[in-house]
Amino acid sequence: MKKTVSAWVLPWISILVFAILWNSVTYVTKEDQYTVVKQFGKIKTVNSEAGLKCKIPLINTVNIIPKSKQFYDVPVSEIITSDKKTMTVDAFVTWHVTDARVFTSSLNASTVTAEGRIDIIVYNAIKTVCSSLSQNELIASRDFPLEISQADVSLDDVEIMDLVEKDGKDAASEKVEIVPISERLKSCIGTACDEYGLSIDTVEIKVLDLPEENKTSVYQRMITARNNIAAAYRAQGESEAQVIRNTTDKEITVMKSEAEAEADKTIAEGETEYMRIMSKAYGTKEKADFYLFIRSLDAAKASLDQENTTLFIGKNSPIAEIFEGGE
Repeated sequence: MKKTVSAWVLPWISILVFAILWNSVTYVTKEDQYTVVKQFGKIKTVNSEAGLKCKIPLINTVNIIPKSKQFYDVPVSEIITSDKKTMTVDAFVTWHVTDARVFTSSLNASTVTAEGRIDIIVYNAIKTVCSSLSQNELIASRDFPLEISQADVSLDDVEIMDLVEKDGKDAASEKVEIVPISERLKSCIGTACDEYGLSIDTVEIKVLDLPEENKTSVYQRMITARNNIAAAYRAQGESEAQVIRNTTDKEITVMKSEAEAEADKTIAEGETEYMRIMSKAYGTKEKADFYLFIRSLDAAKASLDQENTTLFIGKNSPIAEIFEGGE
């Protein structure tokens, strides 16, 4: 029984010992990595090519350093602009190792330590750049290049000459470009990271805002300003509306007067024509008597239109003559 157990265990023990020995004398450099081999604390070899390498057990130690771009989220910080206004800045950077040997000797091949150095460098750059700009200038240059001309900017807007690239051209007649804050920060950082064997590729502003305690008052001022503008527009609109109403009322009065005058003229012409026709129709005594006869019958008919109505007529009335057959 003991021989059977030994025969089963010994191969596995041999495989385990071989694996431990193999791992202690070899290491792998991946495509996206640097490997730095140290011997008694001193850098012996830096490998940038992918492959399987050998080392001396217990004497050599291997540090793995990322070769790809790294992302670091800079903590939110508050800065004071040149016009003494407080702003909150939230940024991020991308960086990569340029010299694995320098990175290892200066930062002990630690990305955490590297991010600590980057945090200090970027914060100082943000503080330097933002404190040199006014709040308006900072807001105008926070996102992307903006082409403008000096004629497009009023005295209350951004100071153009402090924001544009100077190239010897006349800014008043040529289009000028506001330098985005990311480029300003990159320029301010310069070669500060070279001593650590790394390089900052981009510095981008995620959020550029007012501190929370200042937002309410600023928003209230903005609301008041917009309300004042709206009130001015409403007053201007009401004034123009009143002018339109007055002009319209005047035109309506004139048109009504002209229409009434035209109607009176037409009525007068109609009455004149009516009298002319009547005079022509009843110009003789026979026609006049006939007209009087018809009108008398109409009057009698109108008087007897209601039920239980009695008509009283005088003896000398034209109607009496009709009923009596008088001439």
